[in-house]
Amino acid sequence: METPSYSRIQKSFLKYQHLFVFTVPVLFVAGVYLFAPTSGDGGTGYWLEYWWLFPFFLLGATTVNTVGISGSALFVPFFIFIFPLFAHPLEPETLVKVGLISEAFGLSSSAVAFIQYGLVDRRLALTLVAGSLPFVIGGALLSFVVPEPVFHGLLGIALIAASYLLFKADLGHDGSDAGAESEAVADGGTEPDLPDDDGKLGPAGVNTDDDGTVTRVDREGDDYTYTRGGYLRRFANYSIGGTFQGLAGFGIGELGIISMLGTSVPVRVAIGTNHIVVALTAIIASLVHVFGGGLVPGGHSMSLATTPWNMVVFTVPATVTGGQIAPYVSNALETETIKKFVGTLFAVISVALFLMATGGI
Repeated sequence: METPSYSRIQKSFLKYQHLFVFTVPVLFVAGVYLFAPTSGDGGTGYWLEYWWLFPFFLLGATTVNTVGISGSALFVPFFIFIFPLFAHPLEPETLVKVGLISEAFGLSSSAVAFIQYGLVDRRLALTLVAGSLPFVIGGALLSFVVPEPVFHGLLGIALIAASYLLFKADLGHDGSDAGAESEAVADGGTEPDLPDDDGKLGPAGVNTDDDGTVTRVDREGDDYTYTRGGYLRRFANYSIGGTFQGLAGFGIGELGIISMLGTSVPVRVAIGTNHIVVALTAIIASLVHVFGGGLVPGGHSMSLATTPWNMVVFTVPATVTGGQIAPYVSNALETETIKKFVGTLFAVISVALFLMATGGI
């Protein structure tokens, strides 16, 4: 009797996930406003100072979630180059922290939307998170002691690598990539080999054969066949990406997509699964950035009051909204076009970062 009840709860959650997802930032903003220690006077002027961050982060979150990469890949360069034009320069650890907190909410929102579509391999995602976690924590602690020029240089390396990998990756959604896709008939249909789960929306379900072959059907009826093999290759990519994720706020998403496509995970499943990995590692890295400075010899001891809460009260709702929009954008637009735009942007930003690191800017 428990399984049907759990299935009904899961189906109800997925059906009304927009309501649940948008409740979280409301509670977050209310909690921050009522309880978070601030470095300002806490008046109206303090809380509304950075209202203009909302449209920037909405656009950024929609863009990165559409191709399944880390939000901080755009947010951190934004804080380095654009934010000072309207406000003031931020310390590296502060801008990474704000980027990670915002990214964690945005990717969690988008991950729920992809779960609703049946495009997340949760077993694969949890394995990848477990393997990359020590590197994420190590990178986050390292960020407290890395000098600013070195930080900019490493950030530039990460972005130029992300640009190259994005141009190399085939992120088309037309079903011509690795993993056979065909049209499944709704509610089990006439093909007995296709899974169907009454607890999920539409003709969705997943089945793993004894030989490890996974057959997945999404809510639209498209099916994907693949295996979870290639853990060692993915571990190498996620360990390097995890270090940069903790240090700079991104890296694991870009390397993760490439490693999954290289081990024959279908592209839409790779993008959906990658959302879970990046979201969970961003949450862990955020916690280390908020509380971990005092754990590192010579690191910066940061209290909750040093967190710019008047920024995140706008960036968090923006990224949550962008995360919900992304699955619809990915179906409406050519992902290749978005990918080329983001890849070119990364390359331009990396050049500017290298100039900053060498004192050219």
